[in-house]
Amino acid sequence: MTAVPLLADALGNPLTLDDPASLPRVDDFVMGFIACEARAGALMELIDRDMSPIVQAYGAALHLFAESREGRINAQPYLARALAGASRTTSREQRFIAAVAAWAEGDILRAIALHHEQAAAHPRDLAALKLGQYHCFNTGDCPGMLRLALTALPAAADVPYVHGMAAFGYEQCHLMREAEASARQAMALCRKEPWAHHALGHVMLTEGRLAEGLAFMQDVSDTWTGLNSFMVTHNWWHVALFLIDLDRAEEALAIYDRQVWGVVKDYTQDQINAVSLLARFELAGIDVGNRWNDVASYLGRRLDDHVLPFLDLQYLYGLARAGRPEADTLLHHIAQYAPHAPAATRAAWQQVCVPAAQGLHAHARGDFAGAIAGLGTALPHLVAIGGSHAQRDLFEQVYLDALVRSGTEATLAGAQGILQQQCNGQPESLRLRRQTAAVYEKLGLPVSLGNAVLPRA
Repeated sequence: MTAVPLLADALGNPLTLDDPASLPRVDDFVMGFIACEARAGALMELIDRDMSPIVQAYGAALHLFAESREGRINAQPYLARALAGASRTTSREQRFIAAVAAWAEGDILRAIALHHEQAAAHPRDLAALKLGQYHCFNTGDCPGMLRLALTALPAAADVPYVHGMAAFGYEQCHLMREAEASARQAMALCRKEPWAHHALGHVMLTEGRLAEGLAFMQDVSDTWTGLNSFMVTHNWWHVALFLIDLDRAEEALAIYDRQVWGVVKDYTQDQINAVSLLARFELAGIDVGNRWNDVASYLGRRLDDHVLPFLDLQYLYGLARAGRPEADTLLHHIAQYAPHAPAATRAAWQQVCVPAAQGLHAHARGDFAGAIAGLGTALPHLVAIGGSHAQRDLFEQVYLDALVRSGTEATLAGAQGILQQQCNGQPESLRLRRQTAAVYEKLGLPVSLGNAVLPRA
């Protein structure tokens, strides 16, 4: 028999709790999770003394968010307790528990379907909504991200964070005007809405509003306190992207050293922020010194994770750029794992991750023809591995670098076509103008045609 709940969380969702004293920590999880705040982890203080199924499911989710092999293992006892007691909870709680169970099993499509059902039946269950968006994001389902947010919005319009979720869904669907409006609505309700800051930063980067984007992100950065490590390091990562394109290398390196790498070095998202930023520095002609070595010492622990293809690709490239033999091992492990990946993501592993991994490995080893072949196969389908447009741009930059460094008439012609289109959309980018100038010079064309900045000596 389902228990009749006597409590509700901060968003008004009924709760079945064994101990009413657990409510403040449950609210910390719910509100902290949707606000990207570290207080979500405070739930772990009660996880071993309150056996309420929803508490156990939230704890399992926190472990799964480690995005590691260990995280999956650590989630299992909490998930088992949640499933064992699910029948005494509300239908909302049962659906959330089932969605976390599907996630743990690798059945991401079922998890997404359950989160869509939850959004329709309980639109103020914004923790479930955010988790559903996370899964859609990781599978390249941008319309699904947006649909989840729009389903909940009429019933949760008073909550700033749902507007931030809608903003990022709009942005990933290339609906920039709507994304900016939603982000600004979120900030009107709460200036400290880091996910809205993130979404608007994406808009400004995509639209080539580089100086404006940098100023905006720096202006709101005083609110980036008490956040989880991903949110704070990733928003600073976006600041560094603006600085790289505006040719402010020393400032960008300082951001990397102070705010991107070193917050929680063991966390997967902090690791890929570091990898992708170091790679972008080098692709922009910025010397990173020995910074690869510190990051690689953590990446070597990821050889058997295979949680998300998007993560594995960046682990591989970081190891390869550091000259670590573990890069060869991870490349082999990816190829071995792909045919046995969960059905929901197997195609992404086999058809996108494997050739992309081969291309990234080749590029790091100076095999530019191999990089062009592998990445050229993967790039048209890259959305399937998840990540944002800005994050996946790393792989496009590596491919472009391989075209240029291959140096044949055909590859330089291909590079010219890509670079000129990018320059047209990013007229403020000194990085792109410099790269375009170098290609025009190699092709025997007037460098002024690309509105060029002369290459660094």
